Amino acid sequence: MESTLTEIINNYGYIGIFLLIFVENIFPPIPSEVVLVFGGFLTTQSDMRVLPVIAAATAGAALGAAVLYLIGRLLDREKIKRLFSGRFGKTLRLKPSDVTRAEGWFKKFQYKAVLICRCIPIVRSLISIPAGMAKMRPLPFFLLTVIGTAVWNTALVLIGTLAGGAWQTSLKYFDLFSTAVIALLAAAAVAAAVLFVKKRFIDSRDDKDA
Repeated sequence: MESTLTEIINNYGYIGIFLLIFVENIFPPIPSEVVLVFGGFLTTQSDMRVLPVIAAATAGAALGAAVLYLIGRLLDREKIKRLFSGRFGKTLRLKPSDVTRAEGWFKKFQYKAVLICRCIPIVRSLISIPAGMAKMRPLPFFLLTVIGTAVWNTALVLIGTLAGGAWQTSLKYFDLFSTAVIALLAAAAVAAAVLFVKKRFIDSRDDKDA
């Protein structure tokens, strides 16, 4: 897939980056890090420039987020889960639990979730669905989406620019970062579950003692 992505960017430049990032937001298996880091690398080898690369990627991500946001507004939770449990979900490699995870983030952090999750692997695209389900106002949703996406895109494009010819090697470090983030999220989820159970257990004992 990596060679296909880089060929598209080589052939279509900014438009290729815009389209790939747009599709990546709806089709998470497409690795945005390859698109962005390679786009950054091309700024050292062609007439492409850093700011237009970031702008094209951010515009594509915002449009992709808009699609998922509308899905969230138009379909209820159970319909979305059924959608992801069928052929559509298998094609996108998404599961109903992915929606539940993103929804949990949104409920816990509300508007902050849209901003923060745009910089977190896996849930960065899916957070748009619970935002739509919660009927979050469009203006703050798109404002926070653009800000969070711009931060993510800028970081990866600059990595590609600084890495130069070693841009592919830098992807290995990004994979380590993604793995670490996922591990931390899993640990946080387990810790939160344990605290919740302990609190319920203590409250239950206090009620019995009273």
